[in-house]
Amino acid sequence: MTQTSDPRTRAPGRSPAPPTGHGTGTTRPGGPPTAPVDPSALPVASTSAVWRRLRLAGREHGVLLSQVVALYALATGAALVAPWVLGLIVDAVREGTTPGRVDAMAVVIVVSLLANAALLLGAVAQSIRLGEGLLAELREEFVRAVLRLPLGTVERAGTGDLVARTGRDINALNYMVRDSVPQIATGVATVLVILVAQAFLHPALLLAWVPSVLVIWVSTRWYARRAPDGYLAEMGTYSRLTQGVSDTVEGAHTLEALGRQEWQDLRTDADVHRAYLAERYTLWLRTVWYPPLEFSYMFASATTFLVAGLLHTQGEMSLGQIATAVFLTVQMARPLEHMIDQIDNVMVGFTALRRLLGVQDTEEPVRPAAGSGGAPGTGGADTGEPGAVEIRGVRFGYVPGKEVLRGVDLDLRPGERLAMVGPSGAGKSTLGKLLAGVYLPGSGTVRVGGGDLAASTPEERRERVILLSQESHVFRGTVAENLALALEDEHVDRDRLWRALEAVDADSWVRALPEGLDTRVGSGQEALDPAHVQQLALARVVLADPQVLVLDEATSMIDPRSARRLEGSLAGVLAGRTVVAIAHRLYTAHDADRVAVVDGGEIVELGTHDELLARGGSYAALWHAWHGEG
Repeated sequence: MTQTSDPRTRAPGRSPAPPTGHGTGTTRPGGPPTAPVDPSALPVASTSAVWRRLRLAGREHGVLLSQVVALYALATGAALVAPWVLGLIVDAVREGTTPGRVDAMAVVIVVSLLANAALLLGAVAQSIRLGEGLLAELREEFVRAVLRLPLGTVERAGTGDLVARTGRDINALNYMVRDSVPQIATGVATVLVILVAQAFLHPALLLAWVPSVLVIWVSTRWYARRAPDGYLAEMGTYSRLTQGVSDTVEGAHTLEALGRQEWQDLRTDADVHRAYLAERYTLWLRTVWYPPLEFSYMFASATTFLVAGLLHTQGEMSLGQIATAVFLTVQMARPLEHMIDQIDNVMVGFTALRRLLGVQDTEEPVRPAAGSGGAPGTGGADTGEPGAVEIRGVRFGYVPGKEVLRGVDLDLRPGERLAMVGPSGAGKSTLGKLLAGVYLPGSGTVRVGGGDLAASTPEERRERVILLSQESHVFRGTVAENLALALEDEHVDRDRLWRALEAVDADSWVRALPEGLDTRVGSGQEALDPAHVQQLALARVVLADPQVLVLDEATSMIDPRSARRLEGSLAGVLAGRTVVAIAHRLYTAHDADRVAVVDGGEIVELGTHDELLARGGSYAALWHAWHGEG
């Protein structure tokens, strides 16, 4: 069978020895390779959900789809003229005819072939319009779904799964829509028209296809029952492999510093081996499936010739009709082969579509407010003073059985500035993420403005609390467009943008840019240093105007002197807003209203800077160590 190129990698790759503790999976007889199930992976849509989406696309694009089918059918009808006339020429020559009549029939063949080419051109053009339109809709739906993903879900799943879906899965869907679907449409139209033409010659000719159809049906059904799970497992290994490569690149310096390069090499080899096993299984399915198909295409020509010969001996078919019947069978073998061959790519694209639509099934968790007894979302209304924070009995762990926070209690007054300090891994950033609604506590409550964040919608959470970390992004576009991301209306008053920039001491360097607010920044455009990137992020916070702001070392990319000046101006702008600063530099704690020392997942000290110094506990030790005091 002639293989068409597709975006999937067919080469199996090598099989390294995996590291201990990283199962490679095995190939089960008659089933896809087993692999560790990752409960944090993004979901996969059900088969019924995909069919619902495709039926919706059929209704929305019904007119264009009908045009595509009609054009392919007409093109196939035009293509049948040539074998039909060839059969007439055989009978005419056998019975005796003139050269002029043969020339006239030859002209008919040429005209039919030209008509076939013109109709195919129109059919392909319309199918491309249909495919690109549908693909654009699916891409837009996917992007909207990705942008709505809860940050906590993305962090748990890792970037590898999302990158694999946005890259490899989109490519597989592209191939299915642009190439496979048009080829299948062409094949179906061609096969149906040729079968009608053969039935018109003699209905008994259809019996010649019975053995081949049985072989095609049994082998394809066997393949179709196994391939979807195999491709789903294969794509899952790509997600895991992508995540591993991403971790290796981003954490290269850490691995080198800890001398863990060999360990990471073994882990990557194990991921590659899983992908190899998954690809080997689907390759085995194809090696079992393809040979019977090849046999069935060739066997159909032989059985057609045999049936037609028997009909000729009974005087029911002429030699010209026999030639036409065989020509039609040979002509049908190629589109039938291409059509069935594309089933494999359609299964890959269908599985990719399940993964893409699965992202839309990922919803931000919303549960009833503690003690409300109501439905989800009913306990998130503001019932207290804006900016007030109340944390009660919060416990949380990223992995079941391993808690990061252990019964945290904390109250913040509206407009208060709290600094959280403590050793690395103590739980400071985790507590900040729970306060921002990135994660929901395993037990306990987090209330902002009197409303339980766990019972609030994602929009309500973002209106109350914004988390600003040290990792900020500049999108490809103008400075004004980057700032307007914080607002629903992109066409915001430019004076308001300048005021936000002034609040974070960024107006001077923005005015110095070639086109000011209209300067294009981001990838391939005007380069910004990390400090300027963070200032734009802080300006977006000013524009968003939240009740509570969580700063997770948000000024760590700026030099200490600039950071102090920026934080001073920011504090003035955010007067009346509650600020929780996860402190890396302890001067942030010195300037705060209160300081919370987090250690071992608990708040071990809480008070003002002077109170904690006088107490001589953990904070005092940190302060003296930071100042280099013995």
